[in-house]
Amino acid sequence: MITTSDLAPYPRFLFENPVTDDVAFYLLWATIFVLSIIVYKLGFARKLPVLKAAIIYCLMFFGCFMLAILALQLPITGALFFSTLVLTIYKIRLKKSKQKDASRQV
Repeated sequence: MITTSDLAPYPRFLFENPVTDDVAFYLLWATIFVLSIIVYKLGFARKLPVLKAAIIYCLMFFGCFMLAILALQLPITGALFFSTLVLTIYKIRLKKSKQKDASRQV
């Protein structure tokens, strides 16, 4: 049996607060799903037709359930959060670099 002391930090926070275990798990799953979408959009997404994009998001929807189960003991939410942070910084620097190069060429 898993106790709250065995959980990773974010799930421990969710499960120790006064919500039911089901609600805490769905909050964990929703957090992982949102962070996965952000990481996908920032790092890997291309323009896809609507049906292909829908398939990718449906697979991500169900795949994040498995990640939520693993996140009970592994720091998956932390890894996704820092991936989001790094990719955001990268995109901002890339945009500034492109603007700087465009202003030099003019």
